[in-house]
Amino acid sequence: MGFGGVGVADGVERRGHVLLLAGDAAVRRGGVLVAPGVNVAALAMVPAGVLLGCGVPADMVCLEGVRDPNTVLTRLRVAVGASGPLFVYVSGRLTADRRGRQLHVALAGTTAGSVRYTSLPWEWLVGELRSRSTGAATVVVDLVADRAAWPLVGEYGTLPGLAGLPGVEAFGVVRGPATPAGDGVAGGVSNYTRQWIDQLGRAPVRPSNVELHVLAAGSAGLAPGTLVVPSARELEMRSGAATGHLHQDPAPAPSPPPAPGTGSVVVGDPRARLHALAVDGRHGEADALARVWEQGVVERWGRISVEAVQCVEIRADLARMAGDFVSAARLWMGAGRARLEWQGADAAEVRDAAAGALYCWTQVRDRAEALEAGPELVALLRALPLLDPDHLRLAELRLEALRTPDRSRSLHP
Repeated sequence: MGFGGVGVADGVERRGHVLLLAGDAAVRRGGVLVAPGVNVAALAMVPAGVLLGCGVPADMVCLEGVRDPNTVLTRLRVAVGASGPLFVYVSGRLTADRRGRQLHVALAGTTAGSVRYTSLPWEWLVGELRSRSTGAATVVVDLVADRAAWPLVGEYGTLPGLAGLPGVEAFGVVRGPATPAGDGVAGGVSNYTRQWIDQLGRAPVRPSNVELHVLAAGSAGLAPGTLVVPSARELEMRSGAATGHLHQDPAPAPSPPPAPGTGSVVVGDPRARLHALAVDGRHGEADALARVWEQGVVERWGRISVEAVQCVEIRADLARMAGDFVSAARLWMGAGRARLEWQGADAAEVRDAAAGALYCWTQVRDRAEALEAGPELVALLRALPLLDPDHLRLAELRLEALRTPDRSRSLHP
């Protein structure tokens, strides 16, 4: 993601800044929920220019084991004062001042009784960012809220103060205190942070911050109830404010995604990016991105909406491209049943979905999986009298062969 010119602007050298803050670790019953020092060490291996998304000269400062919040504040003010782009990463335990009910980032040595004196008030971070007058800023957080902070997180429904700050993009996750130890953590590095690092390392062109966030959140295996900022719904609403709804008019049928580079990325309609990822063989990323997009569409339009079914059909085609014919067949069957209910048996979209399901089902090589999905497919085909009768006969013959072990050579008619 570019931030404008590089190097010198208006006669003044633009210099970026990366600040990586490791707060206190979050531990539950002896198990580590987040190891902020490990996260920061891993992120520090990424060049500052890659984190910033541009080529300006930049400084990187890593803070770990700090006990004095004023030390953090001083470093934060230096970072915010940078003339170029700013990247701030915060990982650790989110806690609360029980007297004032204010959120804090716990630092090394912070206890329940010393929050007001040994932790970084969340408002300090927000206030410094609010005072920034030049350059774009990106804030990424990977936090676990303790039992004092989690109710406040639930009340806010987001991380307070970050939304709407001019020039500031904020992304991240906050997991709750009941998260099982080790959940969302791979090799000591939190999965969300790991996904940011992996995406930055493998992409030939740096993805946008929004895209990095969506892919990271979608691939991190986050525990239910995790706060994701911004959520898929917030991203979709943000896109809608700028470009209108995801679909002004329902498309008549699922069509191949446009060629790479011909659409917006993630926000709005990400089919171009999905197609590019699938063609590049990055099927897991394509599936994660499609799931997050579908989640936003479902939250806005409902699971049985035309828009949501179109997302299912796109996921079905992605599964086919990935060679996951079982998932592809089931997704096509689900789309066909939904469209059959709305549009009737004579609709072209219903026939297309049924034909897609049949093709993918015939490619399933595992006998047990094909046998499990077969009856549902046959039932769908029988509900479509206008479909080519050969399709139904093919499905019935294959299902009969699957049910007869000594006819295993007939599994793939």
